[in-house]
Amino acid sequence: MPARIAALLALVATAACGSARTSPEPLPVEAGLPAAPGEYGGAVDVLHYDVELSLGAPEIQGRATLTVRPNGAAELPLDFTGMGIGAVLADGRPAGYDYARGKLTVTLPRGQGDADTDVVVEYFGTPDDGFVIRDNVHGDPVAFADNWPNRARFWLPSVDHPTDKATVSLTVHAPPEWQVIGNGALVGRPAPAAADALGGGEGRNTWRWASEVPQPTYTMVVGAADFAVESLGRAACGNAPVSPDPDGCIDVSFWAYPEDVAFARQVFDRAPEMVDFFTRTIGPYPFAKLANVQSATRFGGMENASAIFYSERAIAASRLGEGTVAHEVSHQWFGDSVTGADWTQLWLSEGFATYFGALFFEAADGLDDFRERMERSRQSYLRSGVTARPIVPADPPENLFDLLNVNNYSKGAWVLHMLRGVVGDETFFEGMRAYYERHAYGTVLTNDLRQAFEDVSGRPLDWFFDQWVFQPGYPVLESEWEMSGDGSEVVLTVRQTQSADWPTFRLPLQVRVVPGGAAGDAQDETIELTEREQMFRISVPREPANVRIDPDGWVLKG
Repeated sequence: MPARIAALLALVATAACGSARTSPEPLPVEAGLPAAPGEYGGAVDVLHYDVELSLGAPEIQGRATLTVRPNGAAELPLDFTGMGIGAVLADGRPAGYDYARGKLTVTLPRGQGDADTDVVVEYFGTPDDGFVIRDNVHGDPVAFADNWPNRARFWLPSVDHPTDKATVSLTVHAPPEWQVIGNGALVGRPAPAAADALGGGEGRNTWRWASEVPQPTYTMVVGAADFAVESLGRAACGNAPVSPDPDGCIDVSFWAYPEDVAFARQVFDRAPEMVDFFTRTIGPYPFAKLANVQSATRFGGMENASAIFYSERAIAASRLGEGTVAHEVSHQWFGDSVTGADWTQLWLSEGFATYFGALFFEAADGLDDFRERMERSRQSYLRSGVTARPIVPADPPENLFDLLNVNNYSKGAWVLHMLRGVVGDETFFEGMRAYYERHAYGTVLTNDLRQAFEDVSGRPLDWFFDQWVFQPGYPVLESEWEMSGDGSEVVLTVRQTQSADWPTFRLPLQVRVVPGGAAGDAQDETIELTEREQMFRISVPREPANVRIDPDGWVLKG
């Protein structure tokens, strides 16, 4: 650790230790536990988080001001755990609170009704999870938030669930050798910290970031390190409604450790092109910028709104792939702007990012590249141990990390691909734009997606989503064919031989009749399979060389 940064962090830690304390650090709750039924159905709505952080080693100090709309509620239940509390205020006055078992429940002023209330929580300590303060892969000190799924509660008092989205502003006091990244737009330039800054101002700079559009808490982050910062170019020009810049574009950049700049330039080079593709394909870019950040996240990539965090080790080892970059960039629309209303709806984020990431490569590098990516997704799903489960389970798993499986990624991507095959390209992309426009900055369930596509296509699609999202498995198809007695027809028999515990799938299927020799073009027909075994008759001019089922790979099948 450089001596100057070490000394400054020690000074900040000393200042933190000297602050007033009323509640010591309790034992933390376990990370990733699902919510109890009805836990997040309360009346209180958090509208904005104004967060001030003083970074220490390993302690932090924090002051979170939450603007909340009580909607008649007498208490504000917040997720918070493992940190000490210095003070709790409501509208500027000390407020009663209970702090136990991962919940900080604040008594709100009486008679507020629907009037907005500011709740301030001052806190301190060493986060047990969700906020990493350590040396990076090169031995230099860094600090990063890493919240997914519900680990913001380890450093930020919050409603730590995707149902309650809010805007956020971030003020961070850090050593001057560090650059600090956060959500949204940079507010002013970093400047020497004021003498009365949280944790003391000596020898530190203050950075301010602000996001004016709502986002889930799992995407609210800061990152601090000795970064090399480079712009990759402008994107979404004229189609970025919250851009802070006069040209109406967003800046796409990377923030990498100095040792890893050369590889960062290479792997993030097409990020502006990705932003432009998704803007054309889905809708306006939803945030103020896009920063691609080398970080201490535990994941390969984490789609924090406007500030994507990538594995520091993957970048340092030059093994981060463009596929991960495209996946995370597409999350800015699906996951960050349009957010699943419950963790069990994760496929609406991860399945979408997997598929739209592949769609970028279809547009940029050709159909063969896209098909190779989809085939890898198909194989990863078929080889997995989760095929006997539906994508959306009836109940959440015992730990939310268990949702990070190929049902939500690979099968989710294939659901979208099959939907595209069922409704056709034009309707698919029209439906996707309609779905995004309806729900930008909001929360969704699978039925919201179904409704958007039913409205655009003009046909019922409940059967499609029921069998592919809410039921387990996939079809296993066997087929055989022969010529009719008079030689005028192909008689095709198709069987579904998947487990009896899995549904009998309704499958619109393309059939390709391949002529023999130089007998002309292939003949494509569409059949619909609805039973475990069906026979179809296809008129042909002569006996074909072969009859192929789903030749272009539109169906997830074994």
